[in-house]
Parts: sequence; C-alpha cells; structure tokens
Amino acid sequence: MPKQRLSVVVTRRLPEAVETRLSELFDVTLREDDSPMSREQLAAAMRDTDVLVPTLSDKIDANLVAQAGERLKLIANYGAGVDHIDVASARQRGVLVSNTPGVSADDTADMALALILGVTRRIGEGLTRMQTGEWDGWAPTALLGGRVSGKRLGILGMGRIGTAVARRAQACGMQIHYHNRRRLRPEIEEEFDATYWESLDQMLARMDVISVNCPHTPSTFHLLNARRLKLMKPGSVIVNTSRGEVIDENAMVRMLKSGEIAGAGLDVYEHGAEIHPDLRGMPNVVLMPHMGSATVEGRVEMGEKVLINIKTFDDGHRPPDLVVPAML
Repeated sequence: MPKQRLSVVVTRRLPEAVETRLSELFDVTLREDDSPMSREQLAAAMRDTDVLVPTLSDKIDANLVAQAGERLKLIANYGAGVDHIDVASARQRGVLVSNTPGVSADDTADMALALILGVTRRIGEGLTRMQTGEWDGWAPTALLGGRVSGKRLGILGMGRIGTAVARRAQACGMQIHYHNRRRLRPEIEEEFDATYWESLDQMLARMDVISVNCPHTPSTFHLLNARRLKLMKPGSVIVNTSRGEVIDENAMVRMLKSGEIAGAGLDVYEHGAEIHPDLRGMPNVVLMPHMGSATVEGRVEMGEKVLINIKTFDDGHRPPDLVVPAML
C-alpha cells in the first residue's frame, strides 16, 4: 500500500514555488492570507498535524507545546532564529525542531552595510528632503555626513552574517574589529585583518560603528544595556540587523536624544512590530521594517531548506538542520 502522506500546516504565506512543492510532496494546509495565526489557531494546528511550519511571528512556548497532539513530530521553522520556539519543551515532548541556517547571511549583511551608509551619510534625511520638496539646491555645508573609509567597525557576533558584514565593510575601507564567544581561526582574522576583542566593554569604547549580528538567547538579552551603551563614543553609531532584544531600546533612545550616540540604523526592534514611538521622526535614525532577509532568492532558499528538513524526516532520517538545546 502507498505510504500515507505527512500532514503539514504552514502558518504564513510562503513564496509560490515553495507552496507548490510542499503541496506536491505532502498533505499541506496553507494560509489563505498573510496574517499571523492566532494562538488558538496555532494550538489547533499543533493538535492535528504531523509537521508544523512556523515563522518568527509565531510564539510557540511551553504551554502551546504541552497542548500538541501525539501526531506532531517536527516543527520545521521557516527561518534561522528559533528564540520564538521553546526547543527544550518540544524535545521533552518528542518533537524535533529544525531551522534554515546560512541562507540569509549575504542578504542581511547587505542590509547592515546599507544601514551603516544610511546613518553615516544621512541618506534618510536626504530622502526626506527630496520627498517633501524641501531641497532647493546644492550647498557646501548641507547634510554633511561622515566618511566610512578608515573608520573602526566593531562586529558583535562574528558568525556567518558577521563575517559577511566584515567582507563588505572591508571593501569600503573600514577597519574590522570583533567580539565573539570564540576567537576566529588565525587565517580568518588574517583575511579581514581583523582585531579580536575579548572584552566587549573595551571594544565598544573604541569603535566608530557597532554592528549587532549575534542571536537572541538568554545570555544576549540586553547585552547592550545602558551601562555598555554609555561606553560608546558620542560620535559613534549602532546598527542592528539581528534581534531587537539584544539592545536595551529605552536606554538607546535616551542616548540618541541626548546626543550620547550619534545615530542608529535598525531593522529589528525589542518589541517586534511595536516600535518605540520616540524612534520615529528622529533625523539621526534609519528605520527598516525587518527587511534583512527580504530577497526573492533568499526566501525561496529558506523554503527549500524547510522542504529538505521535512522530506529527510519523512524518509526516516535526522533533519539536516536539527536544532538541539546545546546549540542555543
């Protein structure tokens, strides 16, 4: 008899090519619109399916995991970050968790460099003047920004994305510095002429630009707290394309308003889509709507990884991108 197809529930709309392939391989339930599932809808899906495909907008905590049905055996996350999933609770229930690492490194690094240039060269202010009709011609002292060439870039988290940021920044003539849980191999440091700082505090005090590229874990929550932010030079800027929870947003806003930090480029926020109201309208802040990985190519590749993880599991093997608590 033919093998019964896995039941798969997808919580958000995915690229058409990914949805089509999922439908060909599995008994899939897709979203008709792109709104997030309610908590009740998530609970119902987890009770009645073999595989759940969530995104970062779906908070899957221990309580939801406890309500999962016996059928649920895999949470195949569409995205690299899994801080929205209680991985330990899932494992205790016998539910595997997979993710899609390594896909969006170049896309996110492109966004980080765009934000570095956007803040230091005051691109947002210039764009606003053009859109509002305030520009009345060139002037020698108008919208003077800072040159990035020769500036010190401090990368917080030198993984795939941090390394991709370093490669782009080096091409712009920036000096590469980094803080990481583990020091990189000598040949990688040599490639970027990178300086390793064991002390995050000492690195923060000496950089012109800080790029946040570390994941959100219990140990990185508010890693850049008020005390550490105050170590930064008054003329420095901070860019975050990783997770908003790494920065104490209230402390950062106070320092941006007082001039203790010169500017910020943000693609992520501490409270998700709830943007701190004081960030809007600040001329020295560039805000983006979590677009770091938003390329057609990247989102399709993420879907392909989801497909591979589910198909490998369906074939009786360990998903190649299995997440275990020790990784977090």
